[in-house]
Amino acid sequence: MTMQSAQTARQAPPGADAAARAAQLAAANINPNTGLATDYLNHFNEAIMLLEMIPDLPECFEDFLEWQPLSYAEHFHASNFKARDLAIEAYDNADPSIRADFDDIARNMTAILNAVGAAMREAKQDKTRAALAEQAVGWVKPLVARAGGIINGQGAEADVDYIMAH
Repeated sequence: MTMQSAQTARQAPPGADAAARAAQLAAANINPNTGLATDYLNHFNEAIMLLEMIPDLPECFEDFLEWQPLSYAEHFHASNFKARDLAIEAYDNADPSIRADFDDIARNMTAILNAVGAAMREAKQDKTRAALAEQAVGWVKPLVARAGGIINGQGAEADVDYIMAH
């Protein structure tokens, strides 16, 4: 450390680094309080969108079957998210209990989507696939809203008002 940077560091008010970090995260659309980014939910919203198309366009089930689960880090590594390295680092440094709640919901969404995909592969009729798709949407959409609540600092038991608004 140079003499000048040491003096600058001593002159910075306490909490300045934390405030700068929070501003950096917020500018990157990462919640500075939780260290999580809503961009990850786009991964699940893509699956929901494909599922919602199946009742009207039965052939879209094949597109849904191509959807692959991705972890938080895998999603950001594969994305064009501008601050993807920052998003992964913030996730890695997030409060372990917040991250555990978030990861639990992501695992549940992934398990539902994988199970529905397996059932669709076995289904022989379009109406069966449509029923599976509608049921999956009914299960996964509220979980995406709960995950959004966690990202936005509302905890695992996100407000009903928040869920209904999204």
